Amino acid sequence: MEVGTFFYFLAASILLTIAPGPDILYLLTKSLASGAKCGIILAAGLVSGIVFHTFLVMVGVAAIIQNSQLAMLALKIFGAGYLLFLAFKSFKAAKSGAQISMKKSDGENSFAAIYRRGVLMNVLNPKVLLFFLAFLPQFVNLSSDSASLQIIFLGVTFAIQAFVIFSAIAIGAGKVRKLILRKKNLGQILNFVEAAVLAVIAVTLLFF
Repeated sequence: MEVGTFFYFLAASILLTIAPGPDILYLLTKSLASGAKCGIILAAGLVSGIVFHTFLVMVGVAAIIQNSQLAMLALKIFGAGYLLFLAFKSFKAAKSGAQISMKKSDGENSFAAIYRRGVLMNVLNPKVLLFFLAFLPQFVNLSSDSASLQIIFLGVTFAIQAFVIFSAIAIGAGKVRKLILRKKNLGQILNFVEAAVLAVIAVTLLFF
């Protein structure tokens, strides 16, 4: 791969990552609700999903899924269902006035649970899969013997830059959170916002 091609890919990746979208919207909401550490862990889960989709593109599974209406529908239903489940939990927490805690022993709100949430949000989103199926091959010589390695290299590169940007957003949102923590019922309000964001993403995934 030529150096110029790589930097063109990197520039395009950065622009696509910072463009407003469901990942950044939810990451921002979650970081405001639970702090920067939570946001960074969520970011790690989201970019792990990117690596997973890259692997599917590399081995050709992504193309098979794209050509299967049943597989695409199943992914949409599972993805939207999972997001609605998360939205319901956030709404339930908001109604009870519960505050989000990020202790390792805190069950559903543990670092491991937040990481899994990020992974599943991307893995169960067929739009992410289709995006990488269309995006990555544009920068690869598919007739080359190293085409598969180039694809995985670009996918990992995309994931790394996305993690850096997502982490910066999480840290920024965490700082804002500290400034407004004294506001009464803030945690409850942010839980309602988180539930609404997840529900909107789910509807968008299912119908658009």
